[in-house]
Amino acid sequence: MTSSTTPGLARFNTLEESALAAELTEVCASSVWGSKLLAQRPYATVDSLFAASDAAMAELAVEDLEEAMAGHPPIGRPKPGDPTSAREQRGMAGASEELKAELLELNLAYQEKFGHVFLICATGATAEFMLDRLKNRIENEPGAEREIVRTELGKINRIRLTRLAGEGGDTTHTKSGGQA
Repeated sequence: MTSSTTPGLARFNTLEESALAAELTEVCASSVWGSKLLAQRPYATVDSLFAASDAAMAELAVEDLEEAMAGHPPIGRPKPGDPTSAREQRGMAGASEELKAELLELNLAYQEKFGHVFLICATGATAEFMLDRLKNRIENEPGAEREIVRTELGKINRIRLTRLAGEGGDTTHTKSGGQA
């Protein structure tokens, strides 16, 4: 991302607070994360917005991470009618029914163990890659897995913020869901 101010960033900096708060909720469901980004406006560069996002994500308490994760449907089941969710989970499109069934089974086991959906930055990832990561991560201890989830959420937030505050300020993402 460029370090200069983009039209999208100018919009981000000047948008009415409640409207931007709603858009930030579509980026990340954590109200604490969104509040922290709002409080630091204006941003001189998209990179400074990313840094603020990363810092806010690093500071989230367990409850705030749970709130952020609640905004994501399981891999392989994007929110119906949600173009962002479908775009983010595009790697599942060519998956065999057998692979989808295995992913669903492991997703359920993961949810049983950790109490939340398996979260991964799925943009550009194949179904096979996501299944492999799920198989590896289900073996983690809860504390270690929570930190991996925090990192994955940060990646997803950056992708979504790029769409929101990048060149042109693309706001066609109005409904989010799924992993980025």
